[in-house]
Amino acid sequence: MADRPGPGTAHRLARGLTRTVAAGAAVGALGLGYASVVERHWFTLRHVTLPVLAPGSRPLRVLHVSDLHLRPGQRTEEGFVAGLAELEPDLVVDTGDNLSHPRAVPVVLQALGSLLDRPGVFVFGSNDYHGPKPKNPANYLFRPQHRILGPELPWRDLRAAFVERGWRDATHTRFELTVAGQRVAVAGVDDPHIGHDDYDRIAGPADPEVAGDDAGPALRLGLTHSPEPRVLDGFAADGYDLVLAGHTHGGQLRIPGYGAVVTNCGVDRSRARGASRWGAHMRLHVSAGLGTSPYAPVRFGCRPEASLLELVPREVADPGGRAVAGASAVPRPPSGPVGTTR
Repeated sequence: MADRPGPGTAHRLARGLTRTVAAGAAVGALGLGYASVVERHWFTLRHVTLPVLAPGSRPLRVLHVSDLHLRPGQRTEEGFVAGLAELEPDLVVDTGDNLSHPRAVPVVLQALGSLLDRPGVFVFGSNDYHGPKPKNPANYLFRPQHRILGPELPWRDLRAAFVERGWRDATHTRFELTVAGQRVAVAGVDDPHIGHDDYDRIAGPADPEVAGDDAGPALRLGLTHSPEPRVLDGFAADGYDLVLAGHTHGGQLRIPGYGAVVTNCGVDRSRARGASRWGAHMRLHVSAGLGTSPYAPVRFGCRPEASLLELVPREVADPGGRAVAGASAVPRPPSGPVGTTR
């Protein structure tokens, strides 16, 4: 007959288990505190070099901002965004989810400040149209198609203010603009995350009037809030050089050595943040964004970011067909206006 553990052994086992559970709870509490208090306010500027311009073009500096999710009282984020104007980009691209409160339009305009005086293009996301609502976090894992839309937000006011300042709305339209003396062909779709996209409205070669002509635009640029594969496939088939998107928050929670747990859209986890190829020609850049929902105010392993994209000619930066992107980080504490990630 096997010996049974005595009362002293059972007591030691129970005490050890209690300590393990307590230690786990303490680590979890520390991680949650870091994610909610420190990292979500630890803003950074990511630098990426992308060889996407037509041969012979002059480099362009594009500031990509996304997912501000602003509401009154977010002074740290407002200050960081305002400081981005010092970069003096050639073009500003905003890929949506600016709002997170019915009274946030003045906050967004104040934060963007003099960036609105620079050439800019934009599309909106679901949280420009609808306010946030509490959600079960498990839905992101087990019910990714589940949508909960909050009350309507004043997106028309935000759009009118952007357009009045000179930014161009790329939603379901195509146009050209001159940036630093060079032609840029732009097209965009409404947010695919909530099924508002209609790519057929912009379908066709990116620059049909000069198709096959070496005098085409320096850049063919596509915009979408959510990087859904059906939209990316359309842009790639039509010959766009670069598509900019947001929405994913970079995964928002990233496990070291594993990366994003979810993307909240159809792209794979490896594309949740940063630059990648989509097809033989096109590049995709997904911003991890600057904000969070007020009902999920945490970030872990995924600092809030804006991105400064250095666009260079393909022939100069990519002679062997290799992607070019930076990877080192120079962190700056939360109180600093701009951190830098390469």
